[in-house]
Amino acid sequence: MIEDMFADGLVTQVEPFPETDREFSRLLDVLRPLDADALREKLVVSGWLLEPYGPDQMRCQECMYFLVHKRWCDLPELNLPAKADWWCRLWRI
Repeated sequence: MIEDMFADGLVTQVEPFPETDREFSRLLDVLRPLDADALREKLVVSGWLLEPYGPDQMRCQECMYFLVHKRWCDLPELNLPAKADWWCRLWRI
């Protein structure tokens, strides 16, 4: 389903990347009121991509919220399936 949205031309907001805890919290504040089924909005706000991002090629595989065996993003505000080579701007070590 996520891949289908991108195949249909979904563009997400990958910048600005939240450099501080305050900026990170602001993104969470936008995501929290969204309905659990608001997949498109979650992807846009979180800056979701289906590939690694940035000069360091950050990806879900190294993110603290990625559950390797479930292939899932465990950040409560997202709570979405994820693949190791995907990325979003809520990425954290």
